[in-house]
Amino acid sequence: MKDFRKLRVWEKAHQLTLKIYNVTEEFPREELYGLTSQIRRACVSIPTNIAEGCVRSSDADFSRFLFIALGSTSELEYLILLAMDLKIIKNELQIELNNEINEIKKMLISMIQKLKA
Repeated sequence: MKDFRKLRVWEKAHQLTLKIYNVTEEFPREELYGLTSQIRRACVSIPTNIAEGCVRSSDADFSRFLFIALGSTSELEYLILLAMDLKIIKNELQIELNNEINEIKKMLISMIQKLKA
């Protein structure tokens, strides 16, 4: 059993989640149960799946949860793009968030590859 709090990728995903919650507080009220909720759920899924995978009994199980987290990064990336296209967030913020998402993606891919080796 691994302590998820000691994983850099979990820490980065957790910090991104905190940032996403702050960003989405500024979203239009009519998006509360739509885009706001969807973005938050996609983002929360990343560190949640990393944490859940840490208590699994095998590397294959852990890897499966890392793949789910990786899928959530792509979902989040699209939702951030959608928010920008809908003019809810500015292009600069979308770029900043995507850079953070891509860093997490790379870390997850690296972990998955190490677990498969």
